[in-house]
Amino acid sequence: MRHRWPEANLLEQIDATASNRTADLARAIRTDLARFNPAYIPHFDNMARAQIFYGGSGSGKSVFLAQRVVLDLLAGGRNYLVCRAEGKYNRASTYAEIKKVIANWELGDRFNVTVSTMTITCENGYQAIFVGLDDPQKLKSIIPQKGVITDIWIEEATQTNPDVVKELVKRQRGGDEEVPKRLTLSFNPIIRTHWIYQEYFAPLGWQDNQTKHQGEGLTILKTWYIHNRFLTAADVADLEAETDEYYYNVYTLGNWGVLGDVIFKNWRVEDLSDIRATFDNHRYGLDFGFSSDPAALVCAHYDATRKRVYIFDELYEWELTNDVLAERIRPKVGAALVTCDSSEPKSIAELGQHGIAAGGAKKGKDSVVYGVQWLQQQEIIIDQRCTNTQNEFGLYQWRKDRSGQSMRQPQDRNNHIIDALRYALEGEMGGGFKVW
Repeated sequence: MRHRWPEANLLEQIDATASNRTADLARAIRTDLARFNPAYIPHFDNMARAQIFYGGSGSGKSVFLAQRVVLDLLAGGRNYLVCRAEGKYNRASTYAEIKKVIANWELGDRFNVTVSTMTITCENGYQAIFVGLDDPQKLKSIIPQKGVITDIWIEEATQTNPDVVKELVKRQRGGDEEVPKRLTLSFNPIIRTHWIYQEYFAPLGWQDNQTKHQGEGLTILKTWYIHNRFLTAADVADLEAETDEYYYNVYTLGNWGVLGDVIFKNWRVEDLSDIRATFDNHRYGLDFGFSSDPAALVCAHYDATRKRVYIFDELYEWELTNDVLAERIRPKVGAALVTCDSSEPKSIAELGQHGIAAGGAKKGKDSVVYGVQWLQQQEIIIDQRCTNTQNEFGLYQWRKDRSGQSMRQPQDRNNHIIDALRYALEGEMGGGFKVW
């Protein structure tokens, strides 16, 4: 007997029943205020076009946004694209956080969690799809099974570049005009030179004592650990014990950083896409890393006549074995020499086995300081897409002695790209200069 599909109106009734059931459940969960941090409750219904949730570590902002995703999927009408600069980090952060909310609220029977495609689908058909902004081709092909992408949530948004974010927003087209589209950025602040600060905060004349802004098309909410009532006493004590002034202000209090004693002040950010093809003095440097530190590749062009360094590409990733690292850097460097940290001869040899022309940097006494001093004498221009490079140049500081006075020795942090740049330009430094 031939199978007969239900009439279209019957399918609609079935769909409506599921939608009504999950929407009722969302409303019931919302009434249980003990589940939520009070500072975020008004923002479950926030429909501003652009929304920024930023502040200190442990403020609960990511948990709130995960809760909002789950409630919006249950309520129906909204699909989420949940992004990070690199997609592989979604699995242990946003994806895990949303799954945790579903488990804690005992909603496992309402959602289908597909690990292979990193998709979470509510029984009413609405979805959260997890992607990395490092795969633009994949972004172009994403279509939810029902409706359109209404919400884009970018976690750790300071790791992204403005062009990618603008391109994402352009893709939020179509659908029901009565369902507002939203772009949500969440992050710990870094420095005031960052593009997010310049685009969203600087025009407002933002001050550290401000905690919120509600304007036409833009919401900003700043929170820090005091806004998270679920932190343990040990968590609070750890945050309050931070002794580094910059890190205390940024990661404990959630303020945008101001570094008065940064090493490099001779750099700026530009869009180099129009002149990149003219670069003919390419230099490539690589600083090895794995779990605690990233592998950092820098791609630069040096204009010796003008004493100008152009940084036009980067790689900044954790947990790459050397075979994978070779695959990741090959499209950027081709057959050119990559000057690497010579303290890892085994890694250099393995890159060579995988077709990368890798060589070790020279070493010499005080070469870190000499290299830094040489770079300080150059004009450094960083492509706007190289956000990790920008972050390091904005954060790299001198060490301080016990009295708080700066020493002529750089701190050994926020320097992976900068170390790679010293390796890359060792042949340009001349004068018997020795590179670490």
